[in-house]
This record gives sequence, C-alpha cells and structure tokens, in this order.
Amino acid sequence: MAKESSFDIVSEVDMQEVDNAYQQTAREIAQRYDLKDSGSTVELSKGDRTITITAPADFVVRQITDVLNSKLIKRGIDIKALSWDTPQAASGGFVRVVGHIVNGIDQETAKKINRDVKALKLKCKIQIESDKLRVTSASKDTLQEVIGYLRDADYGLPLQFTNYR
Repeated sequence: MAKESSFDIVSEVDMQEVDNAYQQTAREIAQRYDLKDSGSTVELSKGDRTITITAPADFVVRQITDVLNSKLIKRGIDIKALSWDTPQAASGGFVRVVGHIVNGIDQETAKKINRDVKALKLKCKIQIESDKLRVTSASKDTLQEVIGYLRDADYGLPLQFTNYR
C-alpha cells in the first residue's frame, strides 16, 4: 500500500508581529501632525485578540485603521486576519471601533472548504479537526492541486498550509 501524504489547512496569526505593528502605529499616532493632539488611542489586548481604536471622529478612525493596515502588511500579516465591528459612539463624543484578530477556521468556513474540495472530484480525503482541516491523499500532485485551488479561492480569512508530509 502506498504511503499517504497529508497537509493541514490552518488560519493563524503571529501575535508578536501584530504587537510590533500595534507599537509602530501607536508611535506614528504620537508623531504625526494631524493625529498628535487629537486624543486618539490604539489599544491591543493579546488575551482577547482585539485591537481597539478610539478617535474623535469616524474620519480619524479610518486614518488610524489605514496606518495600522500598512504596518500589518509590512510585517507580513494578511489584512483578512482582522474583522472590524461597526463604529460605536464612546464617551466625550469619541468613536470606538474594535477589530478582532482571527484565529482558527470556524466550522461554517471549514464545511464550505470541505464542500469545495470535494467538488473538485480529486482522490483525497478531508477531515475537519476543531479549528483546522487535514487533507490526505496517496498522490502528492493531488495535494498540490488542492493547495493551488485554495490559494485562488477567497474564504474571507487567510489560509496557511502546514505539516506537509
């Protein structure tokens, strides 16, 4: 019997890189002329995996979000890893926006990936294991086809392919 090859489909974010991007953003807010005295803040909660932006206006929130996104991109983090809530009114006429850092693949997305891979009609098995998926096949070429297909597909979160054996 041929040896089975496999790989895992995961969606993970390096929190150290997020922390570095957050610190660079906070430093830029303190130094930029248009943001310096606005009272804007950026807070990172590693435990909750959230980033909170508080600013005097929605326009300023968008500016800070753009700065944060550019820092994340420079650090190699996909923007899809952050999902933003709708802006909410905060005390003192400020606006607050909370961004959640995605960790793992939710069940609904995992089932959608599973259906899409099975629709390719390739000789491979796919298993959902909590927040990741494992794809196994006797042919490494089949696994490469699955990876190529998933790289082109958009599921709203960044996918990484690990444990390729």
